[in-house]
Amino acid sequence: MSAPTDTGPETLLDGGVERESRRYLRGLGGLASFLLIWWVGALTTQPSYLVPGPVDSARAFVQLFATSTRIVAPLAGLELVLPTGLAHLTQTLFHYIPGLLLGAACGSSLGLAMGWHDVLDDWLRPLVRVLRPIPPLAWVVFAIVWFGIHHTGAAFIVFVGAFWINFYAAYGGVEGVSSELTDAASTLGVKRDLSMLKLVALPSAAPQLLTGFRTSIGRCWMIVVGAELFGAPGVGYEIINAANNLAMETSVAYMFLISLAFLTMDVGFRLFERRALAWR
Repeated sequence: MSAPTDTGPETLLDGGVERESRRYLRGLGGLASFLLIWWVGALTTQPSYLVPGPVDSARAFVQLFATSTRIVAPLAGLELVLPTGLAHLTQTLFHYIPGLLLGAACGSSLGLAMGWHDVLDDWLRPLVRVLRPIPPLAWVVFAIVWFGIHHTGAAFIVFVGAFWINFYAAYGGVEGVSSELTDAASTLGVKRDLSMLKLVALPSAAPQLLTGFRTSIGRCWMIVVGAELFGAPGVGYEIINAANNLAMETSVAYMFLISLAFLTMDVGFRLFERRALAWR
């Protein structure tokens, strides 16, 4: 007869902690392996500037905060003196944040409306199918002509990218609302279409709406850097400017800066998402 196994709360907790520890150790192992491969690759590549090593890149990253740069905030005209890396990141945020928020708001609103109203869906679906495959960066030429090479043009490109991600998240979320749920709400006295959307469809679609916004946070970083390669001020412009001067370690340092900015935003939004969906 086998001995009884202890499956109490303490044992389960210890097992969970052990699993998390193993996950972190594997993550550290993967990071260490990447750094080793990068270091060896940098040592064996000629000419050496083609692949800057981890040490040179880290030194360039520190250097981004050793000097200061003056920038001007759009609209307000306020002059800011910040560490160089933070100054260029702030320039990017001047068009990243408005483009992300406006694109998410407009995309989610249209997605909710089309997903909820069949007539509107029938009217606009062909137009959506025509416009959706066009990548955001294809709109760069129009952004330059309409808004010029500055914050507004770059914000427009980010807007386009955020719009479609959040549109489909909202559209799919509302379409997935079960008929049993709406029938139950009708039985409880929810009759008006707007009330049904507010009290039933939105809470049901909330997880997909939040997932869509979180996805757009990352995707829009890729888009905004691409938009800045055409001349808008920010980290993307600095990446290509450093590469033109063969200062590849500086380009890598700005890439690290983008990664840190994204990770900070992603962690913050995940904490918000947990609180917002705590009712589930």
